[in-house]
Amino acid sequence: MQGRARTMAMLVILSGLVLCVVDSTMLNLALPQMARQFQIDPAHTLWVVNAGQVASLVLLLPLAALGDRLGYKHVYLWGMLVFGIASVMAALAPSLPWLIAARTLQGMGMAGALSVNGALVRQIFPRNQLGQGMAFNSMAVGLSTVMGPVLAAVVLTYAQWRWLFTLHLPLSLWICWLGLRALPRPYRAVEGDRLSVLDVLLNIAMFGCMFLALDRISHYQPGNGWTWSLLWLAGAALTGWWYVRRQNQQSQPMLPLDLLRIPVFALSMAGSVCAFTAQTMAFLAMPFLLIEAHGVSTGQAGLLISAWPLALAVAAPWVGRQIGRVPAGRLGACGMGLFAAGIWALALLPNDAAIWNIAWRMALCGAGFAMFQSPNNHTIVMAAPVHRSGAASGMLGTARHTGQGFGAICLAGAFVLWPGGEGLAEQRSLWLAGGFALLAACFSALRHTPVTRPPKQ
Repeated sequence: MQGRARTMAMLVILSGLVLCVVDSTMLNLALPQMARQFQIDPAHTLWVVNAGQVASLVLLLPLAALGDRLGYKHVYLWGMLVFGIASVMAALAPSLPWLIAARTLQGMGMAGALSVNGALVRQIFPRNQLGQGMAFNSMAVGLSTVMGPVLAAVVLTYAQWRWLFTLHLPLSLWICWLGLRALPRPYRAVEGDRLSVLDVLLNIAMFGCMFLALDRISHYQPGNGWTWSLLWLAGAALTGWWYVRRQNQQSQPMLPLDLLRIPVFALSMAGSVCAFTAQTMAFLAMPFLLIEAHGVSTGQAGLLISAWPLALAVAAPWVGRQIGRVPAGRLGACGMGLFAAGIWALALLPNDAAIWNIAWRMALCGAGFAMFQSPNNHTIVMAAPVHRSGAASGMLGTARHTGQGFGAICLAGAFVLWPGGEGLAEQRSLWLAGGFALLAACFSALRHTPVTRPPKQ
């Protein structure tokens, strides 16, 4: 696509991405208000967030495979429509179970939009400019991460939590209306195996059991035992074994084992999981470290942490222009090296650090992650054949969810091992997060990706 057609198509994709990310990041602030209104234990409200995450995780690969067969445009637009309708249900929910059900449906719609995001970008941009499209995605995610909590704080200051969902439906309908006209026509290169209902159920069971096991482990308390965690892990292992055996017999498997046999794809996926593990550990540990150990106010902590995604959003366009000129493996390795340096600099933060001394460390983390994320996502999408773009796009979200879940577990384990409010657990978590970042740098450095030389004048 060229000119205005490409601009309008990217406007649709970025608008949907911003809407989904903002929705995912703004609900944490509303949980206490929900607990008071429904008169329930605040711990139960966590499933308002978890329900959407689980529904999105278990359906990313099935909907990505559906996009390969039916067309990415159809899956994307139906996903946005379901997301908007479910938002109205969430705003009108009379009880917590109804709200959790609505959030589950929201997660299903979100999975439809996010599962084919990268595949649509690949259709919109020519090969030599695809890196810029991936950089736009990274920039949108960075800005949305900042916007979500800020918008939630403004809304909750003057109104109830239900108003957080009010704009979702009109925005979703607008995205669908514009997407019908602007998105590229559905593309199907080859006819693949029909999706099996049993395979979809096995995919849901495997990732669902894995999430529940991670959730149990991350909330472990001494004396509660490991019974349920081990049972969920056993369920994930058993269904995963059966699922993989069935997928190995297919030419276009829903779980893209064929793509994981491509070395550059497998290395990029491993690097992505490690990078998101490091990011989640550091991002979740920083509020505790700043507020409890360094005495920073809540408002100042929020502003300081925003330097991270803002730096990512600023660096992403420059990184996008370097993709194709500089080997993606080298860009990613340098980015994760900077990311590790920024995390370890935060771990060494002096007790009387000035505001600027904290902000530059945060910004270094954001810029380093931008140098890794866009080239790595570009490599994952481009390593797959064109007719498997949906599967590759679905794996982007799967790697993100897996890394975020594992990062939350590692942080929870640090709080169990080093209890207390002196900041020891947070510092140890940052040191470990830097180790995961270096591991991601190693995976990135092992990749060999082609470089497009600009033509001589």
